[in-house]
Amino acid sequence: MRSVLLWAFVLLGCTTSAQQKKDFHSWAPTPPMGWNSWDCYGPTVTEAEVKANTDYMATHLKASGWQYIIVDIRWYVANDKSHGYNETNPDYNIDAYGRFQPAVNRFPSAANGQGFKPLADYIHSKGLKFGIHIMRGVPVVAVNKKLPVKGTNVTAADIYSKQDQCKWLHDMYTIVPDKTGAQEYYNSLFDMYASWGVDFVKVDDLSAPVYFAEEIEMIRKAIARTDRKILLSTSPGETPIAQGAHVQQHANMWRTVDDFWDNWPHLKDHFEVFDRWNKWRTTGAWPDGDMLPLGHIGIRAERGQPRMTSFTKDEQYTLMTLWTIFRSPLMFGGNLPDNDPFTLSLLTNKQVLQVLNNSSNNRPLFNEKDKAAWTADVPGKPAKYLAVFNKADKDSAAVTVDLSTIGIKGACTITDLWSGKVLGKFNGSFAPQINPHGAGLYKVTP
Repeated sequence: MRSVLLWAFVLLGCTTSAQQKKDFHSWAPTPPMGWNSWDCYGPTVTEAEVKANTDYMATHLKASGWQYIIVDIRWYVANDKSHGYNETNPDYNIDAYGRFQPAVNRFPSAANGQGFKPLADYIHSKGLKFGIHIMRGVPVVAVNKKLPVKGTNVTAADIYSKQDQCKWLHDMYTIVPDKTGAQEYYNSLFDMYASWGVDFVKVDDLSAPVYFAEEIEMIRKAIARTDRKILLSTSPGETPIAQGAHVQQHANMWRTVDDFWDNWPHLKDHFEVFDRWNKWRTTGAWPDGDMLPLGHIGIRAERGQPRMTSFTKDEQYTLMTLWTIFRSPLMFGGNLPDNDPFTLSLLTNKQVLQVLNNSSNNRPLFNEKDKAAWTADVPGKPAKYLAVFNKADKDSAAVTVDLSTIGIKGACTITDLWSGKVLGKFNGSFAPQINPHGAGLYKVTP
C-alpha cells in the first residue's frame, strides 16, 4: 500500500510539474526588466556594445531585479544604418533552412555557425538572460531562393503570401497559417533560438496595425515545443484593445503604443492608454508601455541625434512613477555605461521597485486635464500606494486626494517613496505640491 501511495505522489508531482511547465505565464511572475538596444543603437548594435551593457547591468542593476539583455532589430544584416534601414542592398546572413543568422562582422562570436549561443553564454555567465528581436513571417530572400523548411518536403516559397507585408520594413513575407510547413517553419526557428539559449523573443509587425492572431498562436506552439522558458513580447502597438483577451492568453507582454520617444506629448498620452489597458493586466501577461527613452540615447538610432534624454528630471519621475504604478515592463533604452548618478537612481530605488513587483489592484483614481492619480494595494497589509501627477505645462500645483477613496479612514502616515522621507501624519486628505510635468509616489500606512 505504501508503495502505491508513493507512486501516486510521484505521478501527481510529475503531472503538476508538466502543467507548470506549460503555463508560460509563470515564467514572468513580475513585469520583465531589462535593456534593449533600439533606442541607442537602432539596427546597428554590435557584440562589444551588447557586452558592455551586460557588464554594467551585472554590476549595477542585477541586484535590483534587472535581468534581460535584448538585441533589437536586424542583427542579421551586415551593412545596416542608423536613421532608417538599408533596404537598398542589405547584406543578409541566412542559413540553408531560411533562418536569419547573426552578422559575423557585428557579432564575431557567431562565426562558424555558432549563432548567438556564445553571446548568450556570456550573458548567462553574468547571471542575466538573453533576448532577441525578430520580424513576423518568412524572409523574402528565403522565398526567392526556395530554401527548404527544415523537417519537411516543402520550401519557403510554399508557405508565404505577399498580403499584409510589413509596410515599414520589407525583409519578410506573411506566413500562411494553414499551409503545410507553416507551423514547421516557426518550430524550426524556435528550436534554433532555444539551442542558442534565448530567453526572450520580441516579435515585431505582429500586433498592429494588423493583429495576426493565427501567427501569434503558431509562435506560442513553437515556443511550447522547445521545452525552454522563452518569454514572448508582441510588437508594435497599439495592440487592438478588442484583442486584449487573446493577447493576454498567448503573450507575456504586448505593446500598448507605437514607438515611444523622449517628448512630453508621447508621455502624456500614456495616461489614457494605461487607463484603457488596465483591466487586461494579469500575472505573467503585462501590457507594455514601450521602452524607457532615458539616459544616453540616439547614438545610432532611428530617431534623433546622440543625446541624453530630452525629458526633464520631473518628466523622468513621471515616466518611472506611471510605469511602476501601472506595472508595465521596464526596458531601458539608453546606453547603460553612460548612465549618470540620477539615471541610475531612477532604476535602483528599492521602495519604488517594490511597487512594481509587489502591488495589486492597481487602478486610476482620476485622470483630469491637468491632474491624475493612481493607487494600488500592498498585498496582505492595510497600507496603500498612491501616485499623483501634475500634467500642467506651467506652475506647480497641489494634487488633492481624498484618502477615503483609497480605503484609508482616520489618521495615517505617508512616506515619499522616491526620497524615502516620512512626510508625517495625515487625516482625511493629502495634497502634495507637484511640479509641472512631475509626479509623486507614496506609501500610505494607517
